Amino acid sequence: MSAPPRKSATSFVERHGLWSAAQGKAAAAVEREIKARKLEVVRFSFADQHGVLRGKTLVASEAAAAMRNGVTMTTTLLAKDTAHRSVFPVFTAGGGFGMSEMEGGADFIMVADPTTFRVLPWAEKTGWLLCDMYFGNGAAVPFSTRARCRDALAALGKAGFDYLSGLEVELHLFKLDNPRLAASDATWPPAAPEVSLLNQGYQYLTESRFDQMDAALAILRRGVEALGLPLHSVEVEMGPSQVEFTFRPQAGLDSADTMILFRAAVKQIARRNGYLASFMCRPALANLMSSGWHLHQSLIGKKSKRNAFASDNGDGLSATGKHYLGGLLAHAHAAAAFATPTVNGYKRYRAFSLAPVRPIWGRDNRGVMVRVLGDGEAIHIENRVGEPAANPYLYVASQIYAGLDGIARKLDPGPSADTPYEQAAAELPKNLGEALTALRADDCFRTGFGQRFIDYYAHIKDAELDRFRKEAPDQADVTAWEQNEYLDMF
Repeated sequence: MSAPPRKSATSFVERHGLWSAAQGKAAAAVEREIKARKLEVVRFSFADQHGVLRGKTLVASEAAAAMRNGVTMTTTLLAKDTAHRSVFPVFTAGGGFGMSEMEGGADFIMVADPTTFRVLPWAEKTGWLLCDMYFGNGAAVPFSTRARCRDALAALGKAGFDYLSGLEVELHLFKLDNPRLAASDATWPPAAPEVSLLNQGYQYLTESRFDQMDAALAILRRGVEALGLPLHSVEVEMGPSQVEFTFRPQAGLDSADTMILFRAAVKQIARRNGYLASFMCRPALANLMSSGWHLHQSLIGKKSKRNAFASDNGDGLSATGKHYLGGLLAHAHAAAAFATPTVNGYKRYRAFSLAPVRPIWGRDNRGVMVRVLGDGEAIHIENRVGEPAANPYLYVASQIYAGLDGIARKLDPGPSADTPYEQAAAELPKNLGEALTALRADDCFRTGFGQRFIDYYAHIKDAELDRFRKEAPDQADVTAWEQNEYLDMF
């Protein structure tokens, strides 16, 4: 276990100017709330390369100092694939990353973002903070996905826009029958838990099916609302034991933070109550349907404070909206590596399944990749391509960079598609390998994310893909490998 950073006359945050004035003010409020609520522990967490929260839990008396001086974490956590195996040679020169700061499993420092503080409604006397990642010299860790999303938002700001997005997230909620805690099940990755359904499927949005799940859903709903997330609705989906949560639109980084907190909260609350919530796209259970993550988005003019996608006459997308849409379509193949980052997610792309198979758009057509919805100031676009296991920071950043490229090059999205499964447009990647090939060849993302980050991310996903190819059969059906790899992790 690493020792905490040594205290000094000025804190780590102060020495390196890591907080804004608003964050400094929020930190003082957090200290007061910790004392007023008599919290006992505070969780400091960061989202890793897969969008999974990792971190440390400190006793409350140490939290104030830890907010300002940081909490040390090993850089090997940034070397992990979805089996939590290190896929970089961390004990070689440069640690496999080409960076002396990451040699030998050295530390980085988690610095809390005090504006994200919450008190957990399901864990007794426990606080929760999202963190950013820095090296000991104050330099930002280049593989921080939250920082990469912040960079994309900054680029969007320079172009004169703010980002507004809303979440529509599907998941499966199961009864946990056997957590598989026998020593023989503790393989690497471990055997997937055994689960059963909470309801049968196919009665989409019926009251009877919802009521069958209501007791379990009420526990989740109350926890999500108590956490302060902007929940809009809870719905029963088409498939067995499948539900959907939707959230009100949020500005900037907030919706990505919401997705990170929502996934972690739902999984923790469910497990404490004898359920298993899974954001795996298509679990390996008979008769289940795939889950998706639809990202609703629009741009707000920094000067006008109006929806930049709204045309002057209120009829359809503005030129800015059309060009942004054109960028999403142009870079859809490469962006698939961020929107659908698992082997399993590509089992969802099937014609006539309400999942997109081509990068095309429609005015209000659920078979296309991107729908244009609403009118006037309410007009926005819905990208239906993502899987719920995607890292939200990378998914959002990829949308912004693609859209900005479309605006800069004035890309034309073409006509609205009436027959989405019969278009001439090239099909989306059929597997993770095809998506990674497209990502490596995409100049827009190499410039936006930086070549170092693209190489890093692709290397981690290559390791995941290589293990799948060696250990699982090549088939269209979901494999036991995928079930063990993803069911409980996501």
